[in-house]
Amino acid sequence: MKIGKVESYIHEKLEKEKLHFVLLDPDDVSPELASKLAKMSEELGVDAIMIGGSTGAEGEVLDNVVKAIKESSNLPTILFPGSHGGLSKYADALFFMSLLNSTNPFFITGSQALGAFKVKMYGLEPIPMAYLIIEPGETVGWVGDAKPIPRHKPKIAAAYALAGQYLGMRLVYLEAGSGAPSHVPNEMVKIVKSVLDVPLIVGGGIRSYEDAKEVAIAGADIIVTGTAIEKAGSLEEAEKRLRSIIKGVKEVKP
Repeated sequence: MKIGKVESYIHEKLEKEKLHFVLLDPDDVSPELASKLAKMSEELGVDAIMIGGSTGAEGEVLDNVVKAIKESSNLPTILFPGSHGGLSKYADALFFMSLLNSTNPFFITGSQALGAFKVKMYGLEPIPMAYLIIEPGETVGWVGDAKPIPRHKPKIAAAYALAGQYLGMRLVYLEAGSGAPSHVPNEMVKIVKSVLDVPLIVGGGIRSYEDAKEVAIAGADIIVTGTAIEKAGSLEEAEKRLRSIIKGVKEVKP
């Protein structure tokens, strides 16, 4: 499959620096707030905006948030769908992901099959990604019928990640869960990265400069933050947190 514009953008940027993506959930942010956060993100140096969530906002709610982001920012918009319903023709791309450690085939290949024709019809750029839920997993682990990988078993995560790469996935995502009390363990990130030839994304529980920097040092190529920004309480606090997290990511060289 030909590599598209957004994926090429990601790879080109990764040659020079670690990346930071902001995840906005249409269940938690209005189009107005999404617009402001996207504009702020671009000004501060965020590399892309992901849109989606574990409970899966769909239809007009999703479309309106994507359109608001596109109108206020030039950053790539990448869908992060909770199911085949989480698709919008207004986005640039989507992470076409398989939840490899789900106990339910629906989240491994079923939902993907249901959404495939719509991805083609909308002209969305699909970016194949192996998605792995790490303890505690939070809402996404429960919704996705996942068997979360134990935090103290990094080699299990590495085995799944490498299997994902061998199955043709061009990204691997380690997810502790939105709002997780702590991020994916550094040792797990390090061991998973050591076996991969594709970029590694880490998200969940990353709230500070220190969190972001240590995960980047451990080997994450792309850091994702969502809850820490969405629920900051004010735009001023969101800007303060975002600036700090980006600093932690960008200080670590590839």
